[in-house]
Amino acid sequence: MTVPALNHALMFASIDGSVAAPAGFRAAGVACGIKKNGSLDLALIVSDRPASAAAVFTLNKAQAAPVTVSKARLSASGGRARVIAINSGCANACTGPEGHRTAEAMADAAARAAGAPSTDVLVASTGVIGVALDRDAVVGGIDQARAALARDGGSAAARAIMTTDPFPKEAAIETTTPSGRFRVGGIAKGSGMIEPLMATMLAVVTTDAAVPPPLLQRALAAVADVTFNAISVDGECSTNDCVFALANGASGVAITEAEFDVFVEALRRVCEPLAVGIVRGGEGATKLVTIEVTGARTDADAKRTARAIANSPLVKTAVHGADPNWGRLVAVAGRAGVDFNLDDARVQIGDVELFAGGRPYDDRAPEASAHLQGRDVVLRVDVGAGGSGRARMWTCDLSAEYVKINAEYRT
Repeated sequence: MTVPALNHALMFASIDGSVAAPAGFRAAGVACGIKKNGSLDLALIVSDRPASAAAVFTLNKAQAAPVTVSKARLSASGGRARVIAINSGCANACTGPEGHRTAEAMADAAARAAGAPSTDVLVASTGVIGVALDRDAVVGGIDQARAALARDGGSAAARAIMTTDPFPKEAAIETTTPSGRFRVGGIAKGSGMIEPLMATMLAVVTTDAAVPPPLLQRALAAVADVTFNAISVDGECSTNDCVFALANGASGVAITEAEFDVFVEALRRVCEPLAVGIVRGGEGATKLVTIEVTGARTDADAKRTARAIANSPLVKTAVHGADPNWGRLVAVAGRAGVDFNLDDARVQIGDVELFAGGRPYDDRAPEASAHLQGRDVVLRVDVGAGGSGRARMWTCDLSAEYVKINAEYRT
């Protein structure tokens, strides 16, 4: 994913808008009665022209009906889709054959709404597991959303896919290349049940570049690995996670192998703030924690260590209490299952080195505690294995509010 040495300030510019910012896309978010409080709960994203499609799905083996339906339709279309429908307020997961029929009905309704082939549809649901999705409500909501589709509808769509999210997540950029300009936009949701095997997380990314389906799939997988699969709120992998990408070519810019790195970087610049936003808005979170691991034998070893740190309740509670307990970081790195050398390991909280060369520097604890009291925290661990492997992940602190939210989620 190395981008050629070009002027990034000129190549990539943040723009207003989100999932409908690229040319040829419209979006809508409506309230159709799935959520009992009357909030927006149905999003529709439509490409006005045929588009390539790609997706990354949850690795959980208990997969929800919309996941299996979307996989089947994406396969049947050969990597093409024109419309995406997403409901919130009900996951339609673990709901048996009837739940599968509802997901199929949702997809069929979305195809009719967009005037698209029945295979050119992707669907997703998010909310409580094990509750039947109201088929009439979701089908009626899709028809309602069709009438509301607009170029400026991305923000409403971002709000419509939220569950316990404290704020919507959306981003868009414009990329300038020798062949012309293209845009990438996206929305995402997620707040709890977030673990980097995908998460209770849904995301849609669109681009008006022309990208062949195999290339789009490869780019999405590469970017998801360093963004959506590099976050954790609570170490829980959900039944419904998916990231969808559509590329409709409306800009006239075609992406080939020669432009692949630039396209991947554009995609990353949209997906990273969406992924980080999910963690910042994690259930009960008060701090965003960036974890940087270096000195590993391989990047995979570094990521395994970073993931172990991100999912450690002891680390997360120490961060919440602004306790510079570097020993917890050493302990997690040492049991992560990768090469680790205590004598060469180093631990920093912010820019404060608290452990190095096999000895502590506890006199620096007050400086580290001051860093932990901020909203943005950085934890750095060198595992001392002497390699060039490195990784970065994002997590959040663990608070009493997280327990309260999840103790009452169904009731």
